[in-house]
Amino acid sequence: MTSALANSTRISRRFAELREDGELGIVAYITAGDPSLDATHKFALALAEAGADIIELGVPFSDPLADGPTIQRASERALKSGTTLAGVLNLVRRIRQSREVPLVLFSYFNPILQMGLEKFAAGAAQAGADGVLATDLTPEESDDYRRILQSHHLDTIFLAAPTSTGERLKKIAACSSGFLYLISRTGVTGAKEALPDDLPALLRRTHRVTQLPVAVGFGISLPGHVSVLGGLADAAVVGSALVSEIEKASSPDAAASALRMRIHSLKEAARHGLSRREATP
Repeated sequence: MTSALANSTRISRRFAELREDGELGIVAYITAGDPSLDATHKFALALAEAGADIIELGVPFSDPLADGPTIQRASERALKSGTTLAGVLNLVRRIRQSREVPLVLFSYFNPILQMGLEKFAAGAAQAGADGVLATDLTPEESDDYRRILQSHHLDTIFLAAPTSTGERLKKIAACSSGFLYLISRTGVTGAKEALPDDLPALLRRTHRVTQLPVAVGFGISLPGHVSVLGGLADAAVVGSALVSEIEKASSPDAAASALRMRIHSLKEAARHGLSRREATP
């Protein structure tokens, strides 16, 4: 299910380093353009400096059905500031000028389709993006998308859910490269106090059908969550908690400082006292 392509990307190299160190990765999501693309550039640099292993840049969309209120509001602010997919690609280019952190474009499929698959893939690769997650694109409808993105050496990341059957998980994994994004709970995004009780069983079930790294998202916000995931998953995705820091900050500089502190605390939890996940036979 992995490939020479996957092994050649920044994403796969970073996961290989994390596995060698026995360390859980931290994937940081922020909405591009919230409150402006210049601010997002500042935030991305702060996240990278604080130790984020991968940064996901959300492409704002007018109808973000999978997202909870926090990220919906961020999308609205980003769209009001004039953020477009082309602008997000230019942001990737700016980040890549000074940082080697893996960058994933996190988008609904409509903006990608509007730009055109070939134009989008070529632009994303040229800008320095490493992978793409189209949240509402199913494996069954992804043949052209995967072929075109992989021809530009971009990882194609897909979502799996607690409701996914074993066969479904296999299909999702077969279409994925870089890593598999496992949703921890049904419903929309949003920070939670506790992780679902059945998450360890879901992770074991997922690891049985793929050798890809598995990143867990939806509801991850606290160092304690990272500690729980340390022996089970390959990475934790933190989104709404970071977007909330941006929303409540008094200025972009204050937001960057808050993001830096939040990621630092999560990476500390990831680095200390966590057991390396046993390889699934």
